[in-house]
Amino acid sequence: MNTATEQRGRHWFQLLAGDAVAVAGLPDSLLVADGSLDGQPVRYLAVVADSHNPFVRARNGEVGLLEGWGLAQAIDQVIELDRERKDKRALIAIVDVPSQAYGRREEALGIHQALAGAVDSYARARLAGHAVVALLVGKAMSGAFLAHGYQANRLIALRDPNVMVHAMGKESAARVTLRSVDELEALAATVAPMAYDIENYASLGLLWETLSVSNAAQPQADDVAKVQDCLGNALKDIANGPLDLSSRLGASNREASSRVRELLRAQW
Repeated sequence: MNTATEQRGRHWFQLLAGDAVAVAGLPDSLLVADGSLDGQPVRYLAVVADSHNPFVRARNGEVGLLEGWGLAQAIDQVIELDRERKDKRALIAIVDVPSQAYGRREEALGIHQALAGAVDSYARARLAGHAVVALLVGKAMSGAFLAHGYQANRLIALRDPNVMVHAMGKESAARVTLRSVDELEALAATVAPMAYDIENYASLGLLWETLSVSNAAQPQADDVAKVQDCLGNALKDIANGPLDLSSRLGASNREASSRVRELLRAQW
């Protein structure tokens, strides 16, 4: 795990967090640090590869048992510590997660509960007034993205071929749909939710912003400055908006979703 693409989450965390104070007591596969952004206190969080992870299925940056519970611990800590503060820490989730950790041990020990714990903590933090921003710098796949990043008030993605969002990898999706990878890609060209590229994902209205940088894998100083500026703008935008995720329903490709919600509200 030493190519630039596979270490994107770590690279971006180190550059954005800078001299932020590391939070101890968490698994080595979690990087968490407290710092500031545009004068606002923030906690940066990233899931990274750990070749010594005791769970083999979670050694390449996947979100597994330790990562799910670790994220929940790190976020719950912020909720509790900032409960009486007006300037609550924002949460900046740096997302480069290839998958949730698939394995018999993970299933037996309740990975569904671990990942649900992370989701719940992110959601409770957002509803408690902690601004949550997710920065997609690499893969955002499967339950891993649901557990780490998807509950954010604002989603920001880098425009890069290796930044992609989907429920599963192409090979797995091809097997499930009884297609070849080439056939799957042809279908994705006409059905936006089947696509992996960030442009199609953006068409669903889920992203607040997409950013072009000179090198997403090995960020330069200008790239970092651009991203920091965008993160700061996102925090300002969150401060003036609601705590829910209603801002994601405005795109034309979400018209049916919006209509369903209207009908449900009318009936209930």
